[in-house]
Amino acid sequence: MPDIVGVRFRKAGKIYYFDPLDLPIEQYSHVIVETVRGVEIGEVAIGRRSVPEAQTAPYLPLKEVIRIATEEDIAHWHDLQERARAAFDICLTKISQHRLDMKLLDAEYTFDSSKLIFQFISEGRVDFRDLVRDIASVFRTRIELRQVGVRDEAKMIGGLGGCGRELCCCSFLGDFLPVSIKMARDQNLSLNPAKISGVCGRLLCCLSFEMEDYGVTEQRSDYIEIGAYVSSEQGLGHVLSVNSRRKTAKVKLDGGGTKDISLSELTQLGDDYVPS
Repeated sequence: MPDIVGVRFRKAGKIYYFDPLDLPIEQYSHVIVETVRGVEIGEVAIGRRSVPEAQTAPYLPLKEVIRIATEEDIAHWHDLQERARAAFDICLTKISQHRLDMKLLDAEYTFDSSKLIFQFISEGRVDFRDLVRDIASVFRTRIELRQVGVRDEAKMIGGLGGCGRELCCCSFLGDFLPVSIKMARDQNLSLNPAKISGVCGRLLCCLSFEMEDYGVTEQRSDYIEIGAYVSSEQGLGHVLSVNSRRKTAKVKLDGGGTKDISLSELTQLGDDYVPS
């Protein structure tokens, strides 16, 4: 089985796989690698491990790690970050001069300084050809302007979610997962857009990765539906709510009172059942 290491180029960014060769690469160390954008420095998020060839097939051919980053490489990287911040301010000025309807989010140099990448957001298409020529005349390097979406904007800027914690996308989610309104419905959440949308205005990412945690799986039929008429040793009643994590249901009993009953003790009666 081939050995791989997983490298991340920004906090909570997507992990890319590389061939570690015979280098003594440890997790959380920094390495120099070649990517489609050029030579870059990244942090090892996944240490050396052997994986089946079938798992590496989508990433073949694996690029090799050039070397483990030295102290000089780290110092050069910090210098590039300072230069990128200065480039960001200059680009903001140029955007204002050209009166372009775009919001600049980030500026980044590749490690070999061969490319300066600006990321921005805009509601529509932007003709930035004159802007690129203007910026290139200042920095005398290859310029790339990349338009991103509102989710990417939230990931770059960061913030706090409705739960009070740092946004999932900028704290640990390496890639965006598909989210649908059906997920909110399956988790018995309010379909009020204000309650199930994140700061980016899109559906909450946690609707996707918490599906299994809330007990909503492909075996949905194993769970009691809210509003269903059920029977148990406690008697007959209607289901008011379901706690899928604890696998219990709050049941309003016909004899009076409300009780939390284990789902395994409940039998859901058919819609055609008529209480006597």
